Amino acid sequence: MSPKVSDQILERLRDWDVEYVFGYPGDGINGLLAAWGRADNRPVFIQARHEEMAAFEAVGYAKFSGRTGVCAATSGPGAIHLLNGLYDAKLDHVPVVAIVGQTDRSAMGGSYQQEVDLLSLYKDVAAEYCQMVTVPEQLPNVLDRAMRTAAARRTVTAVIVPADVQELDYSPPEHAFKMVPSSLGDPRWTVVPQEEELQRAAEVLNSGRKVAMLVGQGARGARRQVEEVAELLGAGVAKALLGKDALPDVLPYVTGSIGLLGTRPSYELMRDCDTLLTVGSSLPYTQFLPGFEQARGVQIDLDPFMVGLRYPYEVNLVGDAARTLDALLPLLVRKEDRDWQRTVCDNTERWWEVMERRAGVEADPINPEYAVHALDHLLPDDAMVAADSGSAANWYARHLRFRGRMRGSLSGTLATMGPGVPYAIGAKFAHPDRPAIAIVGDGAMQMNGLAELITVAKYWQRWDDPRLVVAVLNNRDLNQVTWEMRAMQGAPSFLPSQQLPDVDYAGFARGLGLGGECADQPGQVPDGWQRALAADRPYVLELVTDPAVPPIPPHATWDQIQAAAESVLRGDADRAAMVRQGFRAKLQELLPSFGGRHGRH
Repeated sequence: MSPKVSDQILERLRDWDVEYVFGYPGDGINGLLAAWGRADNRPVFIQARHEEMAAFEAVGYAKFSGRTGVCAATSGPGAIHLLNGLYDAKLDHVPVVAIVGQTDRSAMGGSYQQEVDLLSLYKDVAAEYCQMVTVPEQLPNVLDRAMRTAAARRTVTAVIVPADVQELDYSPPEHAFKMVPSSLGDPRWTVVPQEEELQRAAEVLNSGRKVAMLVGQGARGARRQVEEVAELLGAGVAKALLGKDALPDVLPYVTGSIGLLGTRPSYELMRDCDTLLTVGSSLPYTQFLPGFEQARGVQIDLDPFMVGLRYPYEVNLVGDAARTLDALLPLLVRKEDRDWQRTVCDNTERWWEVMERRAGVEADPINPEYAVHALDHLLPDDAMVAADSGSAANWYARHLRFRGRMRGSLSGTLATMGPGVPYAIGAKFAHPDRPAIAIVGDGAMQMNGLAELITVAKYWQRWDDPRLVVAVLNNRDLNQVTWEMRAMQGAPSFLPSQQLPDVDYAGFARGLGLGGECADQPGQVPDGWQRALAADRPYVLELVTDPAVPPIPPHATWDQIQAAAESVLRGDADRAAMVRQGFRAKLQELLPSFGGRHGRH
């Protein structure tokens, strides 16, 4: 039998060393599925429970492997379902290629079943490259360009293949007019700014007395250089949440995360500095950066489209973070006055003491901060950690100190609910010999995490290290939005929208043949984590936590916290007695974390 277009697509994916395609079947890709059967399932088709989860798994695979993720879906609804995960990839600058089916060419324009204008639908999410294959000779060029563009631009691309085209005999492009041949290869290059620009940046940094650094995921490959610059300049270093694993938290001048989910020392670092160096970050929250007239600024980013966005930087350097810092280092003058960095280190040390105290605050039944804080010293040095959106992201950002080879990620820019479990699945396929941990709220777990436990059960035995721990913070509340309503609108919790049904998450896992247990008392938490991390199979650790523990932002004022407390008293009558007795005491105990030594904030 002559090879079909579908056979050529899979062969070309193998030529690109694609290991896995995360997807869900449908008749719009039946030709491709038949080709997978002929190809002995290479690349391996990983069946998610939903196309959105397939996209999230491709994103997780890309984030934790550094390679391009690939996902596949059928026409119409399948292609639509991919979109949320694809937007997550686009906004976090992650390379993902989507291969989607389409109705037969003869039916296009006829309002046929599952006919959706996919070129228009994907025009934004795959803006850099989105093409429909209508004749065999378009291959391999279309697929090659999709793979190459996704990697080069760190973005989403899409290849749309009508069902009838998948079944056509493949014929390559000829050496002829209006034929477009192609070649394999993902070229690598290094961008370094011009010497004049480096000199300008050095002048700004050398003239500063209180240098703050902000690093993001673009600095992940420049750990050594960032540490050397921080040492020379006597700087403190804050990390954007997507760059949480770019620098170890055990370094005394690393202040941790910045932004709404950030730490107090990161807030103070930016509040008091006179110079800012940003490396590989496009943190959107301008209010957490220095005042516009306060500090001189230098930015380093590989993408010229992303420089100068968030702050009136004096010098914008376009270049690879590691190579640019290597070129900049000889131009920097070591600062002999270390008072500024000592202050940063003192603030950071005090913050971790506050985190210990906050984790120790009594709650009903378990303080969610303690639930995550107890994991901190138990984390394996090669752990891969995914957090879901919601209050779980607060505790991931503030209580886990990364060190060694630890990696971590979440939905940083789209901040969508639901990627925690599929990210961890993608991470396990990226590194099957390393443990993965997903920290999710009960809302995200009910949204899609429970279903993806079925995917875990289907595939876990092929992983060299079977450990995938899903920690569910079960507080029966959509907690982040509840607290946003209280703090920002001064409104009580609206129970019809916020209250969640209770679910036996650990029991569900055990029903699938996975491990699972529920901790509903603080004393059960450390042993629960230890059993989960030592298990011989994936494990769900359900932690019954108190929804009345507030995810206090680092810039919160006492008035805002009191207003939130009053909204609890007004709206949650069934919890009012408990709140009156304990909530204000909790806030008083937490005061050092948002008030500093003088209680000004």
